[in-house]
Amino acid sequence: MFKPLPYGRQDISEEDIEAVVKVLKSDFLTQGPLVGQFEDAVAQYCGAKYSVAVNSATSALHIACLALGVKEGDWVWTTPITFVASANCAIYCGASVDFVDIDPLTYTISVEKLEEKLLLAKTTGKLPKVVIPVHLCGQSCDMEGIARLSHEYGFKVIEDASHAIGGKYKNLPIGNCQYSDITIFSFHPVKIITSGEGGIALTNNVEYCAHMQRLRSHGITRDPREMSHSPDGPWYYQQIELGFNYRMTDIQAALGLSQLKRLDEFVKRRQEIAKKYNELLFDLDLVIPFQNKETYSSFHLYVVRTNQDKRNSHKELVERLRSNGIMVNLHYIPIYHHPYYQVKGYNPKDFPESEMYYSQAISLPIYFGLKDEEIEYIVEKLKTPINFQTIF
Repeated sequence: MFKPLPYGRQDISEEDIEAVVKVLKSDFLTQGPLVGQFEDAVAQYCGAKYSVAVNSATSALHIACLALGVKEGDWVWTTPITFVASANCAIYCGASVDFVDIDPLTYTISVEKLEEKLLLAKTTGKLPKVVIPVHLCGQSCDMEGIARLSHEYGFKVIEDASHAIGGKYKNLPIGNCQYSDITIFSFHPVKIITSGEGGIALTNNVEYCAHMQRLRSHGITRDPREMSHSPDGPWYYQQIELGFNYRMTDIQAALGLSQLKRLDEFVKRRQEIAKKYNELLFDLDLVIPFQNKETYSSFHLYVVRTNQDKRNSHKELVERLRSNGIMVNLHYIPIYHHPYYQVKGYNPKDFPESEMYYSQAISLPIYFGLKDEEIEYIVEKLKTPINFQTIF
């Protein structure tokens, strides 16, 4: 019997620890040089011009919305199959949120459904200011299709790539912002790389970058070009808008920089785990993850789906796996199911693919340190028939 196997887990090396300890012994625990170094390293890896590191991906989504001018009276659209932060970021700005159903194969936002919804919204005057596609599990959405619609209907695009650093779309790194205005990554401990807590926003627009830099630090600037008058002296700064304390610390940046060195290694191992799962689960009555040929997934999650037409119970399977120390999870509950959003009047019948997904999806363990024999144990327990009892 293995010790409990979580669905995700960070991998911390001695080099990571040494990098953090070095900062703890330095003069700067925060607002020092390492945050800028981390920003530069992530931007260079992804092929983006600018990046702004913050204390969480949620904060990054919030300031990205603000930088794109999201405000009261605006609409922001996203997918219902994501963490609530993908929608909450618009609510923080006073905007309204609507959802677009998912693609039945990739589980990411459906470009077909997006186009249908845009056609209808144009007739009612409720086109979105921003659309937030989510790269679920680490696989990119159809960003070329979304970009085409953004040009046609005039909305901005924020890629919620919280799951997807290290992944690729059309052979280019996710995060290059070729098809979007801003891309967001998360560095939470269960993600591909971690900074403890943390997030980053990437963009190729210098004005968006400058705006997000101000917003993460109280709306304050030290740039004389942004001030209402010449500085009173070398000490001078101005708050020119209402911002937040969303800064990343140098401690976090040090860990992130160290982890970034192993990013490709982490993703390669996740790809290997996914391949082994695919091989072992091939003949089971489960739907294994579909991979679009134009994408290279970082496999933050490995989601299988049960066959709803069979008598096997989705809930019972989850409970049985957990009782065997396999801490499977479900990513995600459709956002409109949550009480906060239920009162806003969304109709689940408008999202049939999301409803079907929720009734079938299970996230199996996948992380760098997961061993082959642990994968085999997980599959063995998946193969045990539901309602199976051992007679002693």
